[in-house]
This record gives sequence, C-alpha cells and structure tokens, in this order.
Amino acid sequence: MATKKNKENRVTMAHVFKTIIWPRRRHLFLGLFLIIISRLSGLVLPGASKFLIDDVIPSGDLNLLKWLVLGVVAAIVVQATTSYALTQILSVEAQHLIAKLRAKVQKHIIQLPIRFFDNTKTGELVSRIMTDVEGVRNLVGTGFAQMIGGILTAIISLALLIYISPLMTLYVLVPVIIFGLISLKAFGKIRPIFRERGKINAEVTGRLTETLGGIRVIKGFNAEDQEIKTFESGVERLFLNVKASLTATSFVTSAATFLLGLASAGIMGIGGYMIMEDQMTFGDFLAFTLYLGFMIAPILQMSNIGSQLTEAFAGLDRTEEIMNMPLESDAKERTIELKDIKGDVRFDQVSFAYEEGKEVVKGITFHAAEGSVTALVGTSGSGKTTIAGLAASFLNPDTGRITVDGVDLKNITLESYRSQLGVVLQDDFLFEGTIRENILFPRPNSTEEKLIQAVKAAHVNEFTDRFEEGLDTLIGERGVKLSGGQRQRIAIARAILADPRILVLDEATSNLDTESESMIQASLKELMKSRTTFVIAHRLSTIRQADQILVIEQGEIVEHGKHEELIEKQGRYYQLYTYQARI
Repeated sequence: MATKKNKENRVTMAHVFKTIIWPRRRHLFLGLFLIIISRLSGLVLPGASKFLIDDVIPSGDLNLLKWLVLGVVAAIVVQATTSYALTQILSVEAQHLIAKLRAKVQKHIIQLPIRFFDNTKTGELVSRIMTDVEGVRNLVGTGFAQMIGGILTAIISLALLIYISPLMTLYVLVPVIIFGLISLKAFGKIRPIFRERGKINAEVTGRLTETLGGIRVIKGFNAEDQEIKTFESGVERLFLNVKASLTATSFVTSAATFLLGLASAGIMGIGGYMIMEDQMTFGDFLAFTLYLGFMIAPILQMSNIGSQLTEAFAGLDRTEEIMNMPLESDAKERTIELKDIKGDVRFDQVSFAYEEGKEVVKGITFHAAEGSVTALVGTSGSGKTTIAGLAASFLNPDTGRITVDGVDLKNITLESYRSQLGVVLQDDFLFEGTIRENILFPRPNSTEEKLIQAVKAAHVNEFTDRFEEGLDTLIGERGVKLSGGQRQRIAIARAILADPRILVLDEATSNLDTESESMIQASLKELMKSRTTFVIAHRLSTIRQADQILVIEQGEIVEHGKHEELIEKQGRYYQLYTYQARI
C-alpha cells in the first residue's frame, strides 16, 4: 500500500513542465538564448587555438595575431556578460517561484481540516512549507540552465569532434554511453533517499519546535539530557541519509572521472600516433583535446546537476502529497452563504469517530434554540469537546446532520458561518505581540470605543491598568508573561469584540482563580445574552443558569433538562454536582 501511495505522489517530468517550466517560458527562453550565446562564445577559444598553431604562427602575420587575440577577448567578454545576466534572470525568477510556492502551500495547509492538524506536528508543517519547495530553484534556476547549456555544448562539441576525427570520437563515445547508463540507474535510487530526507528533516524540525515550546516542562522535570539525546538521534538519522546520497553521487562522479580519464588516455595515444603518421596536425589535436574538454565538462557536472534535480523532484513529490489533500471547505457542497445567522442549532442523530469503528459521539439529538445556553457536562473523555467541535464546524459528522437556522451545516460556506462564530477554549492561544493586537485579532479594524468596551466587559483592564504600557504590553510567545487567568480574560475579550451569533465556551473559566471567576461570570453572562451558546464546564456551578443541560457519558446524552430538574431526578448530574459540592 505504501509503495502504491508513493507512486501516486511521484511527480512526473510532464507535470513539472506543464505547471512550473512552461508558465515561465519567457524567462527560460531568454535564458536559453543567453546560454546559446554564452556557449558559442566559449567555443571560440579551441577554434582560435587551432588557427593560431596551424596558420598564424607559421605565417608570422602579426596583424592577424592581433585580430585573433581581440576576437578571443571579445568572445570572453560576451561569455562573462551572458553568464552574469543568465544567473541574474533565472536565479531571481527561481527565488520568486519558491516564494509563490511557499505561499501556495501555506494557503492550502491552513485550509485543511482540524483533524489533519491534530495528527501532524507544527514543526513538520513548517518544514513542508519552508524547505520542501526550495529544490525547485534547480528546475528554473541555474541548475536547469547548466543542464540545457551543457547538453547544447556537448552536442556542438561532438559535431566538431566528429569533423576533426571520427575515429577518436567513436573511441570517446563508448565510456560516455556507459557513464550515462550508470547515472540513470544511480539517480533512480537517489530520489527515494531525498524523499526520505524531507520526511526526517520534518520530523526533526517538529520535535525541535516542540522542545523549544515546552522548555519550562523540560527544565521542570530535569529532562534536558533526554531531549538532547532525542535530537541527536534525529540529526544522526539525517546524517546517515545525507551520507547515503553523497555515496551514490560520489560513485557517479568517480565513475565519470575513471571512464572519461580512460578516454583521455586513449586519445593521447591515438592522437599522438596520428600526428606522427601525418594524419593529423598538431593544431587539430589541440582543438580536439579542447573540444573534448567542452563535451566532457557538462557530463562531469551532470552528477551534481542530476543530484540537484533529483532533490527538486523529491521535494515536489512531498509538496504534491500535501496539495492533493482535500480542503476543509468543499466548494461543491458548501454553496449556501448565511448573511444573518439567528443561531437556531439542531443536532439530528449525529455520530462521529476519530478512528474508524470507535465512535466518540453516538446518535446525539438535541435542539439549541436561538439565543439559548446549552451546557455540556460529563466526565473527561465523554465527548463534550467533540460535540462543541461539531457545533463550531471544526469537525464534520460521520452520520446524521447538524442544521443552523434550518440549513444543513455541511452546505453552509465556512467563511459565512465562522464570521459569526466565537470560540473561547480551555487553553486559548495568544499570539506573540501586544494585548491590544490579540484582542483585535478577529476584528482588526474595530474602533477604539468597541475595543475598550470588550476590555472592560472581560475585566482585562483590572490588570492592564497596572502595566506601564497598558494594552500595548508585549506578552511574549503564547502569552507566557501573563497568568492563566489573565490569558483567559484576553481570550474572552477577543470573543466579545467578535460579536458572534453562536458562541462556544470550552472550560472558559477553568484557569481563573475565585476572584477572577466571579468577575468573568458577570462578563460571560453579558456576552451570552441573545447568543446561542454552548458551554463546557467541569465546575457545574458555572452553568446553573443554562437553558438546558446535556449530561454526556460515553458519547451519549444520558440526561437532559435544567439544573433544578436534574437535581430533582437525583441521577447522573446529581451525582456529579453533589460530588463537587463535597470537594
């Protein structure tokens, strides 16, 4: 199965030509023109050398010598100028392509379903976006140019070699053909090594990102040595992979040196014999030797260029694997735009499983009326957060349907739905920057007046007033400079500013101390007014005023009603509530 998958994601030359090379044909054709000029000017020297030895020196014509030298200098200037222009044009375009590809891959990844991110390390995705696409510079940049230029030079040189001596040319072609066959075989084996390198690099980067992000936990448990060994193990795997590719490419280079060295030795013997027998002039022999160098040099370069191109294809294989993943928003299914959501939500026999055959939510049915508060309670792992994720459209039901204002959620465009959705999570994410920037995140163009209203409603000003920079205080990565309660209040202020129609609060008061919680309860009450709200809370005291309480056990609703009704029943909710009261 794995082999089949790899074949499916294997990028072909035809695909690369259609999607990468042909759209940049103007740059490449200009590059090709410059290559032709550069290579032709490079071939002037061998011809001039033959002319110098066979004609100019024997004639003693100083004027002819002067013009010959000027011609060679002009050819060298043309070659240098075109080489510089070629590098500038193609290298810049290659970097432009890398930038566009990175943006394209990031755009695709960020639109993938939440489930994908749950199963993939952040650092691995960073590697996919930043590293995997870098190899394409060799397809559009100087690597590709060198290959085309090398082939062109080799063909012209071959024609001139045949013209000078068909016999010596035939002798040279035998080792060249053998080398070509060895190269094809070797680069076929190197491509999977490069693919594996991308995978290892992503894993090592992913682990390193986790290590640096969890540095407090690592130091708290004195686990530095453990992390150092894990990283060393990863870079060792990377080294062994690089070693394998270097071994293969060096074998190709060594084979080229050996085979073409034999050819050169043979040429010396054959050429020397032909000069002695007056079958060839010394000028012809010198020209043949120089042209042979022009033909062999690109072939020797092929091991390096071939390695670069193989690396490019391996990176594109991995990029294509990501780009083939279906997006979260299916444009064919999600066609309905809800401009003004009222917030009437219904779950009808909804089931969901993260793994096939292991349902986390089983046939859930309930109605959350417009503007009502629905509380989800139950033990850890009962399925509360999954239900909230389904309501937030982070997950899609495997069976059953969820409707919003009577419209199936799977048919509503995610943009129109989530623009009217607010989420406050248990461990809400804050971005590096200022408190102001984090609160303004969902509505960057919001007025100062609305910002201050949100700040006061969430009691953020209770602590920002004590900071020298106030709302412009830098909070560090993930808000590390703030307490849990302060981070939570910023997250709630962010949700208040978003002014959503549907609100999901997942343990929104879990990180708050008693004093902070009492402040937040008042602001949450204000926030939930006229909004359809789903609340998940372990502290049952926080959801006593809910319009309906769903008690979830093993993915099913075992009890349903208001706080007083459920207490009277003395069932599962009563057990949970009285247990907490004793604590």
